[in-house]
Order: sequence, then C-alpha cells, then structure tokens
Amino acid sequence: MANAKAQAQQTHKNSPANSEWDKSGWRTKPALQLPTYPNADALAQAEAELSHLPPLVFAGEARELKRKLADVCEGRSFLLQGGDCAESFKELSANKIRDTFRLLLQMSVVLTYAGAVPVVKVGRVAGQFAKPRSEDTETRNGVTLPSYRGDMINGAEFTEDARIPDPQRMLKAYASAASTLNLLRAFAYGGYADLHRVHKWNLDFVQDSPLGARYAALAERIEDALAFMTACGLTGQKIPDIIRRTDFYTSHEALLLPYEEALTRQDSLTGKWYDTSGHFLWIGARTNQDDHAQVEFVRGIDNPLGLKVQPTMTGDQLMRLIDKLNPENEPGRLTLISRMGHEKVEDALPPLLRRVKAEGRKVVWVCDPMHGNTYKSSSGYKTRNFDHVLHEVQGFFAAHKAEDTHPGGVHFELTGEEVTECTGGAKKIGEDNLAERYETACDPRLNANQALELAFLLADLVKKTKKDEEST
Repeated sequence: MANAKAQAQQTHKNSPANSEWDKSGWRTKPALQLPTYPNADALAQAEAELSHLPPLVFAGEARELKRKLADVCEGRSFLLQGGDCAESFKELSANKIRDTFRLLLQMSVVLTYAGAVPVVKVGRVAGQFAKPRSEDTETRNGVTLPSYRGDMINGAEFTEDARIPDPQRMLKAYASAASTLNLLRAFAYGGYADLHRVHKWNLDFVQDSPLGARYAALAERIEDALAFMTACGLTGQKIPDIIRRTDFYTSHEALLLPYEEALTRQDSLTGKWYDTSGHFLWIGARTNQDDHAQVEFVRGIDNPLGLKVQPTMTGDQLMRLIDKLNPENEPGRLTLISRMGHEKVEDALPPLLRRVKAEGRKVVWVCDPMHGNTYKSSSGYKTRNFDHVLHEVQGFFAAHKAEDTHPGGVHFELTGEEVTECTGGAKKIGEDNLAERYETACDPRLNANQALELAFLLADLVKKTKKDEEST
C-alpha cells in the first residue's frame, strides 16, 4: 500500500500539469485583484489556522465531478451552474440556501425532461465570498475608500474601518462554507430532492407565471412521466438513488489565493493535490493571464477547472491557457465559460470554437450570459435585461450549431428569492421596479421566476440541439 502511494505521488509529480509546481509558487508571479493586508503577521496566522482545518470537500467528490464533466464534453450530459454573484455573511440562512438549491433543482428537472439528457448541477455557493473589481477604490460624496471585494476580504459598509482587508474574514468564510455544505448535503440526500416534490414546485410556478399556459404543456408531460414511474412501482422508497437523491457540487472563483492555498491538500489515495475549498474552481476574465498568479496556482490542482473567455481574447491567448490548464487534454478537466455579451457572441465566439476544434482540444463549452450584459439603468442601479440574457444564450447555441461543436451548459447568477435586480421577464420588471427589492452585494441576479422561465425557454434549445446532433 505504501509503495503504491509513493508510485502514484511520483507519477503525478512528473506529469506535465504539475511540472515544477508548488502550491505556494503563485507567490512568485504577478498577482491581480488581491487585497493589500495591513498586517502581514495577522495574515500568516490566519493562513496557518486555515491550513490545519478539515477539508470542506473531498478529493473523491472532485474526481466524480470531473467524470461527469467528461460526459458533458462528449455531449452525453448538460451542465447547469448557478448561484449568487457574491455570497454574504449577513444573508447566510437555511431559507436562502434552500431556495437557491430548490431553484437549481427545478431548472434541472425542466432541462432533463426536455433534452432527455442528464444535468450536472453545480452551485456558485459555499465559497463565492470574494469578487474582482473594476477599480481599486470607490468614491461617494467626495470620500474615496478601497472598493468592497467581498465578505471574505472586507465589509460592504462605506466606512474606513469596514473597507480595511481583514484576514480573519477568511476564517469566517470557511465557517460559513462549512455550514452551507452541511445543509446542502442534507437537502441532496435527505429526500428534499425527490423528483415528485421538485415537480410540484414547478407546477406552482406554472400557476403563478404570466406564461402559465405555455409552460403547462411541458409541466403536464413531466407529470405524466412521473405518474407512469409511480404506477410501475418506481417510487422514491424503492429506488432512492434515482428518485429521492441528487448529486450537487459547489464552485467559486479562484481569486483570493491565500485562502485557496491554505485549503489545498495532497490526496492520500492518489498523491495528487486538490483545493478542498470547493469541487470546481474557475479563473475570471480579470485574472486569466497565462503567466500570472491565479493561473499558476490552479494549473497544479486536480479539481475540474473553469476559465472565463471574454470577447477580446484571441485564439492564441486561449490556446496558451488551455496548454497551461489542460496539457494532457483530459476530458472534464477544463470548462471554457464564454461571457461575450448579446451583441458580440455570434461574432466573437465562432473563431474561438473553430480554433479549439481544429486543435483537437477536449473542453466543455458553457455560456455565461450575465457578465457581458451588465449596464447602469436610468434609475442608477446596475442591472441586466432578461431579453439580453436570453439572446446571448440563443447566440451561443447558434454559434455552436454553425461550427458543428457542442454547447455544453449555462452559467447564471441567480437567487431563489424574488428580488428585483434584472429587468424584463414574463412579469415585466421595469427599471422603476429595481428599488423594490434590490438586495445584491455586487452584481444583479435573476430572480426565481426569471431563472425558471429561462430554463423552460432553454429547454427548447437543448431539445433542438440534441435532435440536430442525432441526425448528423
């Protein structure tokens, strides 16, 4: 056993993905979007404490997610990734976690039934406590303070004390993530995810939605399918792994590297390194330089990875990043998250699809229709329009069809609550309505009705794509 472990460690040490890699090696690289902590000793103490705490997720779970993403890569599954733009310590509650989990389950049931394809569910949850910012400072009424960078780093209150980066916040983020994961696991495996229960929530949406008649037909077909399974004896008590339970994974941006390094551990079974802060880590558009700190850090961990791809990225830049992050061309290892904007997606995305396809790279392509469609409303609120979000998703699918490549999934910022942060949708939220329940700490999110409405509309695209691929 000891010899087998040593052999696994040596094999991984010599692999291209981890050539000369050390989990603290990022400290020798240029680093963007990291805070300047005023007390280096306090930072080191917090990092040391984190490094001795138990892992939040386990290496085996990350490996299982990678296997499922390999199925997405091959067109056998679809990825649904969504959750808060930035989690908040103040808003951490059982009801909020439940509502977001429930919404993702509802969306997955609609997509699974319409596309007849398994849906891999990944939440932006239990770790999304840090956010990149466009500016290092913020000015209000002539007063300039450091920008709010997420609860893991500093406070949202516009005061000098709140905006000072505090390393103790990393420990609070760990505790919040642990509480969230505990509840999510209970929901996923304790019967809350029973398909019959989830579908009844969808029926409630159909009754309340202005588009109820349109959605009722699909909802009725799902109801018939569940009734047929029940009549055949396929009830939750008899096949719990299929009906009563679900697999649910967590993800966040690999941004605050002191936190990520402290939670990176070597797996005792394989000898590989895993960041145990979450199952899936992604690199954002502001930190995706191939010779910078964030890319250097994630290239050596064996978690499945995501990479945001913006419209200004060239094919050469993208290939250099793919070479860094997935040198062995392993299916399920790397997910490319396109965030182009609804006006640019059909022009900017196809050349990248062609280049990746021509190079024979095994990647998952996912559409993030949120970050390229943010604008400031006439009422002063940062918002996104539902139609723009939908148009980018449609453009994403159209680009893949034109290039004969596979659209693997979607990545949304959403909440299970009825906030008023994005305009449009069937309930026609206008800019004048934004102030009613604008609660986000950073970016505007789709509310529960908008997100589920989008899932029904997305289901048509998934179904059509599946038919087109089967006919070729």
